[in-house]
Amino acid sequence: MELQQFVGWLGTDKGIDYHIGAYDILRFKGRVCVPKGPLFRRQILKEGHHSRLSIHLGMTKMYKDLKESFWWNGMTTDVTDFVAQCLVCQKAKIEHQRPGGTLQRLDVPKWKWDNISMDVVSIYRDRQRVMI
Repeated sequence: MELQQFVGWLGTDKGIDYHIGAYDILRFKGRVCVPKGPLFRRQILKEGHHSRLSIHLGMTKMYKDLKESFWWNGMTTDVTDFVAQCLVCQKAKIEHQRPGGTLQRLDVPKWKWDNISMDVVSIYRDRQRVMI
């Protein structure tokens, strides 16, 4: 949606959270409404991610920081895509996963064919790739 539509909502029930602030800036719940278009949004994302104070924050932290001051439709998706495209973050950040548990010993069967196990191999098709 364009900001002009939100300006039209001012003074109605739909526009209860919108108001015009200082310097005629449209605000949503006190946050600056950023117009549609890649220039403004890209610059805000760049400053929020590459500044000396933030130093390549993760997706969640960056979104929370930007959310305090700015608002636009699809902000979460834009932040997620921007951080996912950052080479420094891809190289430096590790996955936050719990380590695997300890290996469990298998009992040695007393007689052949006492225990039977099977590995299931399947084909997973994802974007024209075949993985086994």
